[in-house]
Amino acid sequence: MAFSSFLNKVKPYLAMLSLQFGYAGMYIVTMICFKRGMSHWILVVYRHVFATIAVAPFAIVLERKIRPKMTVRVFIKIVALGFLEPVIDQNLYYVGLKSTTATYASAFVNLLPAVTFILAVIFRIEKVNLKKKSSMAKVIGTAITVVGAMVMTLYKGPMFNLVARSHGGGHHEVAAATPENWVAGTIELISCIVGWSGFFIVQSMTLKEYPAELSLAAWVCVFGIIEGGIVALIMERDWNAWVIGFDSRLLAAAYSGVVCSGIAYYVQSVVNKVKGPVFVTAFSPLSMVITSVLAAVILAESVHLGSLIGAIIIVMGLYSVVWGKSKEGKGNEITGKDQELPVVDIKERSTIVDDNTDTIVKSKIPAEKNASIFQEL
Repeated sequence: MAFSSFLNKVKPYLAMLSLQFGYAGMYIVTMICFKRGMSHWILVVYRHVFATIAVAPFAIVLERKIRPKMTVRVFIKIVALGFLEPVIDQNLYYVGLKSTTATYASAFVNLLPAVTFILAVIFRIEKVNLKKKSSMAKVIGTAITVVGAMVMTLYKGPMFNLVARSHGGGHHEVAAATPENWVAGTIELISCIVGWSGFFIVQSMTLKEYPAELSLAAWVCVFGIIEGGIVALIMERDWNAWVIGFDSRLLAAAYSGVVCSGIAYYVQSVVNKVKGPVFVTAFSPLSMVITSVLAAVILAESVHLGSLIGAIIIVMGLYSVVWGKSKEGKGNEITGKDQELPVVDIKERSTIVDDNTDTIVKSKIPAEKNASIFQEL
């Protein structure tokens, strides 16, 4: 009994940790894919084709009895979800990834919890009371995270290699990421994070009206194909670019689709429903660490000192937000238990009042009858 209770508490943490490993692998695979000339517009479409194939059958079978009816309100939200994450987030992330490096792009994802927290406060999903330590920790942590992102953006500093490599490779890396590309890539990554944060906010709202996580994930994948396909047809006019073989392009589409779209949408929906959008985004720094190691080993990327310093600052701010969120959750549990008795008392009181009211009404009826009898006499 104790073990099962412990397992239930740990499940959300294990689920989100596992996703970060999946995202780290995606950063590396897609970077290799882009170096071989694949269009990111087309990759987004193929990615959601694989995601739909992976998720839709399970949604149809497992949730056929519990799937709620589709309403216009829910449909509009699902269309918005399909635009925010598959179209805006993924395309802008891939453009930013091409303009910078895999390490820098994954490190910039650390802004996700702070932006999500700000949007959650705006849409009243998160509450802020500056008189409480938990709320102060969330606000201060958000500010620290933004400072870290500014350090990463404005200060690059000297470059160093985590793994020894040849001089030619280092020269190629420097030439690949020019200052102009770096600034443009930063703007694209910021826009990507805003879209991704908006996705989690709308997802949290949608789950309240459509509490079928697998079906919701499948619908998002379907609209990712439709909306992403329209954008890809507009942006990519070369039909030969749509042709892929059994190479890294197929691997990138299949891996990112199944792991980072199909499975990720479902897992994030489940955890979002239980813990909220801020908790879902709190584990993104782990993917930065994993990606940095993999990129240094596999892609031979160099690391800027500014990126490292900014990432450390972001992680400090992030865990201030997580600490405040955890303390706030414990406070809500205690408050909820304290409020159980007054609720019962109110119900009992209302029942007594209703009974007394009925007695008074009944006692008035004979009096009215007596008055009418005297009038007849």
